[in-house]
Amino acid sequence: MKADLTVPSAARDRGSIRRANLALVLRMLRDGGPLSRARIAADSGLPKPTVTSLVAELVALGLAFEGPTRREGAIGRPGTLVGIDGSRFCGIGVEISSSYVHVLALTLGGGTAFERRVPVAVAGAGAAAVLDLTGAAVRECAAALDRSAARAVGLTLAVPGVIDTRAGVVRYAPALGWRDVPVTTGLSERLGPTALPLAVENDAKLGAVAEHVHGQVPDMVCITGERGIGAGIISDGRLLRGSAGFAGEVGHMPLGPRRLPCVCGRTGCWETMVGLDAILRLAADADDEVHDPGVELERRLATLHDRAALGDARTLDALARVADALGLGIALLTDVLNPGRVVLGGYFTHIGDLMLDRVRAVVHERVMAPEGGGCDVVLSTLGFTAAARGGAYVALDAVYRDPGSAV
Repeated sequence: MKADLTVPSAARDRGSIRRANLALVLRMLRDGGPLSRARIAADSGLPKPTVTSLVAELVALGLAFEGPTRREGAIGRPGTLVGIDGSRFCGIGVEISSSYVHVLALTLGGGTAFERRVPVAVAGAGAAAVLDLTGAAVRECAAALDRSAARAVGLTLAVPGVIDTRAGVVRYAPALGWRDVPVTTGLSERLGPTALPLAVENDAKLGAVAEHVHGQVPDMVCITGERGIGAGIISDGRLLRGSAGFAGEVGHMPLGPRRLPCVCGRTGCWETMVGLDAILRLAADADDEVHDPGVELERRLATLHDRAALGDARTLDALARVADALGLGIALLTDVLNPGRVVLGGYFTHIGDLMLDRVRAVVHERVMAPEGGGCDVVLSTLGFTAAARGGAYVALDAVYRDPGSAV
């Protein structure tokens, strides 16, 4: 019996080592490629014959290509470069927001293979109807990928609220009116037997993943700007989840002196001061066009931007009040976390340029450390795509962890 157990164990060890080395080479190509085999061997410490074999396997899997030659150094023969073949495999990110469902497929090379955003009042529609709509949009995405000879390797759902990632359940999403919704099971049932590997994560965390991939700042806080306010925290290059995975619910910090009611059932939450509902409420009466959910949010925000440019007093006052409250909360987060950058996403990307100087001034005034703790407050360049983009990146991460199994 001992011999019978030893042989399979050794085989598994060899297989594990090869899978780890395959993943290592692919990540090297992602982070620094295209590279020659000699450079891969030198940087990884792997023998050249092993690198040659690993590269051949990645090419056979459709994950890498052999390209032109390049001389590395003053002498020696030029080496053939190896790079990531980014076109054949995709990750799908799906954001379920309070006002839309956004489906985005990204290739391994970072290109957009499919994108669609469907407007829907999620809280009013109910979870079942929203999952029906999401399933239909994902099937449309899969069909489009098939036509382009690409294939999805996984799907990650982004949802605002408290997420039990292991169970695939949205425990509480007040902006959606959801409680204990089994989203991964529900979507899998709608996609049928060919369903992709599914995962669900908080939208702010996935937005932070996307911002980190684009900005490469090791310590940053990414703040969503939608009806709800959340944060994704990157610490030393890693997503901070907390002991139970619920880190980042900053929108419910009790900072509001007026104690306005929040959708979570409490009063005085930070998002009642700086969330989308807050800026719209402060800037216009309830019958104003900027409150009309039938109008695309970008158009409504553009209307506010135009009014501010024309000097409308109420709009300018609303922007100033939100900027002061935003700076207050960011200063608190900066004192606790000392990030190098705070990124404002969501609706802030559309009108945040009108508030940014004031927000920065409040942060520098209130942060205890000199010079605002070295924190820079910037606007996201990803806008409302960040959460879905982060979901696609997370889905693609399976390829970089275990290339052979993922594809």
